[in-house]
Amino acid sequence: MTMIEVHNVSKAYRVNRPRESGWLASVQSLFSRAYEWKTAVSDLSFHIKEGELVGFIGPNGAGKSTTVKMLSGVLTPTSGHILTNGIEPSRDRKRNAMHIGVVFGQRSQLYWDLPMEDTFKLFQRMYRIEPSIFKRNVEFMVELLEMKGFYRTPIRQLSLGQKMRANLAASLLHDPKILYLDEPTIGLDVIAKTNIRRFLKELNAEKKTTVILTTHDMDDIEEVCDRLMMIDAGQIIYDGGLQAFSRQFGGGTLLEVEYRGDDAILEDARIQVVAHSGHNVTYQFDRSDVSLGEAVSLVTKQHNLRDLRLREPELEKTIGMIYTKNKGLREQA
Repeated sequence: MTMIEVHNVSKAYRVNRPRESGWLASVQSLFSRAYEWKTAVSDLSFHIKEGELVGFIGPNGAGKSTTVKMLSGVLTPTSGHILTNGIEPSRDRKRNAMHIGVVFGQRSQLYWDLPMEDTFKLFQRMYRIEPSIFKRNVEFMVELLEMKGFYRTPIRQLSLGQKMRANLAASLLHDPKILYLDEPTIGLDVIAKTNIRRFLKELNAEKKTTVILTTHDMDDIEEVCDRLMMIDAGQIIYDGGLQAFSRQFGGGTLLEVEYRGDDAILEDARIQVVAHSGHNVTYQFDRSDVSLGEAVSLVTKQHNLRDLRLREPELEKTIGMIYTKNKGLREQA
């Protein structure tokens, strides 16, 4: 079942045109303003199925927040068409809100002077949640997010990690079909991040909740998501699996070899040497050109090895290179 449908969506804003310098231009700007149109998102089209865990990434100003705001109904597209769970978000915001949950890492939807327990009861009334469903969901969240120890503590007394868990729980009390997350682990320690990531995976397995995660922390993407969507300058530049992304943009699989002696380095057009220091050599190859088994066989054949390690290119470095490359191309244009 398709949960989110986006067809040829664009969003443009009218912004003030920078005024010219000088006192005359300053006076003129008091009586008449010049405007120009800025395109934040251009001709986006994609589909997301029920239960998918999607990482939605891009550099600052790429159009991520604008896209999520249109999906959640906060903004209306300039052109194109959006459906989330069969609802057009910008035209039926109230009904759409009953089917989505939204969590922003730097903003809280909780009442600081109230305990989490009382805040949840307010959300129950707001979303008109049946008592039996509310009780079941609260018990599920408290147990899975390990919140029993601070469930009745005022929000202002909670740590950052505890507040984030409480925000997550609050956004899920009404069993939303779609959960939008914006930097959910920002500022959290390692343990808190691990707990949030584990919870999202278990939530998805238990309730088939569709998760859209925007973040600059690539560990979040690797630990949680099955699908990666990358946006830059308002356009989707990649949409697919994580492993396929690494193979397409990362330059290939890395094979780190430590020789026992001064063995000759393998010479094969399909396998590239990317690092060489003493007895340590790092090879890189594309699995579409040579299989893993053949690459290992070629590297180890007639060579005395001490150690061999296989790894994929680091996602964060690969993405950083793409951002830098695209920025350079735009500046040259």
